[in-house]
Amino acid sequence: MRITDVTLWHVSVPLPAPFYPSWIPGLPQTENRFTLVRLRTAAGLEGWSAGPAMDVERQGLGALLGPYLLDERADDLASIRQRLREMTYLGWHVGWLEAACWDVIGKARGVPVWQLLGGRPGRVQLYASTGDVKDGKARIVELEKRRAEGFVAAKLRVHKPTLAEDLEQIETVAAAMGDDFAMGIDANQGWRVAVVADAPLWDLDRALRFADRAAELGYKWLEEPLANDDYDGMAELRRRTAIPIAGAELNHVGLPEVKVMLEKRSLDVYQPDSVFAGGISETWRMIGAIAKAGARYTPHTWTNGIGFAINLQLFSASPWRDDTLLEYPISEPGWVPQFRDGLLQQPWSHDRGWLDLPTTPGLGFDIDAKQLWRYGKLFYRGTKLRVALHAVLDKGIKTAKELGAVRDARLSARAAELAKREAAGEDIVAAFCQPVTAAPRASWKLEELP
Repeated sequence: MRITDVTLWHVSVPLPAPFYPSWIPGLPQTENRFTLVRLRTAAGLEGWSAGPAMDVERQGLGALLGPYLLDERADDLASIRQRLREMTYLGWHVGWLEAACWDVIGKARGVPVWQLLGGRPGRVQLYASTGDVKDGKARIVELEKRRAEGFVAAKLRVHKPTLAEDLEQIETVAAAMGDDFAMGIDANQGWRVAVVADAPLWDLDRALRFADRAAELGYKWLEEPLANDDYDGMAELRRRTAIPIAGAELNHVGLPEVKVMLEKRSLDVYQPDSVFAGGISETWRMIGAIAKAGARYTPHTWTNGIGFAINLQLFSASPWRDDTLLEYPISEPGWVPQFRDGLLQQPWSHDRGWLDLPTTPGLGFDIDAKQLWRYGKLFYRGTKLRVALHAVLDKGIKTAKELGAVRDARLSARAAELAKREAAGEDIVAAFCQPVTAAPRASWKLEELP
């Protein structure tokens, strides 16, 4: 399980048509971009993960990542998590890398990650998640198509400059779709981005007026109506409106931040995305805290096919998989499964709004080597020899040898400790896979607890 190779690519998969993400007004997204990582072990096992990217902003990541991860054991999650935490001190939020270790662990043990976490075989039901802003009539055409495909629920986006414009869409759609098609709304206020055009900025008053009208129209949930760190504002909104409030998809601090939100009762539904929230281990800890608090979990999955796979594993092992829907990103004509999942041998295709859980060991997908060659640009490959040569050129041979000796001593001490624990029968991964249970809920609204 020792990591002997760390490789990184910039990936850019052209979309079939421009996609206009609601969260970045004015941006015509023409490519699906992300950073791809492959960890390879001494036994030849490969673990993959990906982090969304705007461009090549992670160009320098490898120089830091290689020395941190090489010769670590992929199943030593305690050490891996600490290494990644240390990288945040230097400005890198790289929790998404940890999923590659889980991919290796699952492959080594011959089981999917959802099984490692205590899940069972089966399938999950999906809701269609739109990604752009449309007027009411155009949205109805889209949603009727999703309904014909077998979906029973969908999520709209609102991000117009005025409250009246946002209300026009949800009123028109509600009148047309009826009561037999469930709908949620994403306001995209959690992490406002105005890098191109200006973006609306909601306050509590606008959020409350919108939420009350959405509740009257029968919408089932409202996502991110306020900034993701406005814990008190969201708690106040929750108390004053009938519609369930959802969020926490990009709150990257992890469990400590979610604990604050749970204590303040900021949300009814928590949506941590493992790609942003610190990795699979940290997200599983959050899921446990959410269950204990009596709230609900279903993840944000709007990144790419690999990010979807990571969150699918977690949701499938969670206690909400049978009474909650999982987000399925689709926004035609630009954002469709073939290009959303552009590097996977098999896209995540649904069957009448349902998705069978993958039985392939690890994260449940295989990388298409031809597509990677076509759309990926390798920008870093780290092996022990390459890192050593870089250290010599950077520090000089004497200092490089001293650094190498100190690091080798640390790794040797850790290896001896793990060997001793395993000889005593301990499974070093088990501590990160504790089962999570929660009472089923008929409503997505969190009841007030005494």
